[in-house]
Amino acid sequence: MNEQIRSRYAVGIDLGTTHCVLSYVDLQADEGESRLEVMPIPQLTAPGTIDEKWQLPSFLYQAHESELSADDISLPWGTAPAIVGTLARELGSKTPIRLVSSAKSWLCHGGVDRHSAFLPLNSPEEVPRVSPLDATGQYLEHLRQAWDYWYPETPLIDQDVTITVPASFDPAARELTADAARAIGFRHLTLLEEPQAAVYSWIEASEGNWRDQVSVGDIILVVDIGGGTSDFSLVAVTEEDGNLALNRVAVGDHILLGGDNMDLALAYRIKAKLAQQGTNLQPWQVMGITHGCREAKESLLADPEVEAVPIVVPSRGSKLLGGTLRTELTRDEVLQTLVEGFFPVVGIDEHPATQPVAP
Repeated sequence: MNEQIRSRYAVGIDLGTTHCVLSYVDLQADEGESRLEVMPIPQLTAPGTIDEKWQLPSFLYQAHESELSADDISLPWGTAPAIVGTLARELGSKTPIRLVSSAKSWLCHGGVDRHSAFLPLNSPEEVPRVSPLDATGQYLEHLRQAWDYWYPETPLIDQDVTITVPASFDPAARELTADAARAIGFRHLTLLEEPQAAVYSWIEASEGNWRDQVSVGDIILVVDIGGGTSDFSLVAVTEEDGNLALNRVAVGDHILLGGDNMDLALAYRIKAKLAQQGTNLQPWQVMGITHGCREAKESLLADPEVEAVPIVVPSRGSKLLGGTLRTELTRDEVLQTLVEGFFPVVGIDEHPATQPVAP
């Protein structure tokens, strides 16, 4: 029997720099009844507390051996082999030297050995380290366990799985992503470029009317600004045998720029503001408030009625405010730093500024 026929579900995994999402379609559903579903992902949100969320934060926390008990990290399918997701992000905001983040950005970094265990970066020797490849595998393993918990009769390794990757990923990064998936048993794997996935989604959402929105000769610009990378692709509208067709004609150079860079920019803005008030933050404190800046950014940009969000700065025995330093991030600061800083208004004829190359 053809292996393709045995797969009941077509599963899509957005393996993001800051979040992972899993969606699926039942291939055996009657015509007209098949629909796209997003899987809720059980995960630890506090020690001993499990919640179901639509996203799995792409964070891994290397806890101290005495920090958490087995009950604290117990999941519906057993004790967690690694702390990933919401709890990892929350614990890491307080102890950033034990937090692995942006593994996807490291996975596509050609200047490092991506098989080498060096994350968390610059952590003390007593903190266990993992490679970008291993961290990626941990996120996929959690998704596999979550799927098998919901659908034990149809294990994820037997389904048709598509994992999205940036169009600008180099061949090594693509192969490493596939290696991470194959290492946990995925048998029917496809890698799909993220801008191409966006075009497919637009076509599907148009319910067949996309041809009324474009004409031969049009160029579609697909902009994907993710958690850690940005992709820019051009798709040309052409004609083949009298029918409209879409063909990708260009992919931008790989850009390690995304939401995590923006969060870091906000953290350094907080650092500069506190420095003006006479308080100098250490590098580990800047990393600690980065996650608070991410949450503040999301709140301020999502709700126009929210004008400011408090930011707590982690400290080690500081006497400030009983060991805790507090400040805030305002809407104006976010808009000025992110919108004006990352996406300034420019004329259509303007070009990026270039710096002369040193001889």
